[in-house]
Amino acid sequence: MRAVAAIGSNSCRALQVKRLLTAAWLGACMVSAAGAQIASPYPPITIPLKLDQVPGRPIWVSTGSPGIPGKDNEGNTSNAGFVVTSDGVVVFDALGTPSLGWALLQEIRKLTDKKIRYVVASHYHADHIYGLQAFRDHTDATIVAQERSGEYRDNDGIADEKASQRLDQRRGALFPWVDGNTRVVQPDVTFRDRMTIALGDRRLTLLYAGPGHSSSDLMMMVEPDGVLFAGDLVQNGRIPFMNSDDVSTVQWLDALIEVEKLDPKFIVPGHGRTSTEAKQAIAFTRDYIEHLRNTMAVAVQNWTDFDVAYSQADWSKYRDMPAFSTNNRGNAYRIFLELEQSQFKADKP
Repeated sequence: MRAVAAIGSNSCRALQVKRLLTAAWLGACMVSAAGAQIASPYPPITIPLKLDQVPGRPIWVSTGSPGIPGKDNEGNTSNAGFVVTSDGVVVFDALGTPSLGWALLQEIRKLTDKKIRYVVASHYHADHIYGLQAFRDHTDATIVAQERSGEYRDNDGIADEKASQRLDQRRGALFPWVDGNTRVVQPDVTFRDRMTIALGDRRLTLLYAGPGHSSSDLMMMVEPDGVLFAGDLVQNGRIPFMNSDDVSTVQWLDALIEVEKLDPKFIVPGHGRTSTEAKQAIAFTRDYIEHLRNTMAVAVQNWTDFDVAYSQADWSKYRDMPAFSTNNRGNAYRIFLELEQSQFKADKP
């Protein structure tokens, strides 16, 4: 395996000490030579993962439900995937419960016995990271994230998402798949702007693109395949979540321009449909953000009360889409406040 090269990175924390018993556990317990699986060490899921191969490429994607995490979908609402190189496996995101992370690990084992080298976290939000627990406990993979992921800790109240409160909420909403044994797993390696993983016959470039949807947004471009794992910066056919103090819709729109410049042949959004039509997937997210901003800008300029502006706005294009009822009003209010604040700053002498 060639070494990991961090390009333009000002921060790369040292690898944590790996558990000495991991390799022995894997050899004894993971999957036998005949392919038989062992019982899940976490509460088992009852809805199988939906796994698809990128056509003609050694890359697989698990596509989640387009809704919000709940018992009806067992918390499986985000997308994840993995790349099988000639010298090991790289996983992108780990899903929203340890049980789902374990299920993803088992799917990988069905397809290859190559060592899982890295797990890359697109950003630190609950629906993407609770599955890291399965990879931390049952592989010796290196977990990689952008350096601002370090702001997300069990007991820290941060603007983006209060980790301890979210975990408590999910222990109720997603029990038994999230329970008292579920924990937030921190990365082993972080980077600031850009990092390259050169592994076997594949080159994977990690690019910081935040703060947009979150403070620690990153994307992963897989070459020579031209496959882009975009994280939650792109959400295809699903209303994204924006009601957070760390969301910057201006930076998010700028990031989408950079995504388009990469000209991927295949795109894996953080939520919603994967696609060979990357520009259309990018356009969906961009158009939604611009529609919100334009609608709320008129309200702010006219000093219209938010409730009145929201009730009068045309949401027909998005009303029937997944997560509209849970996310859209909060998104609109967040952008209303953002634009209102910017106007007050502009009015200052």
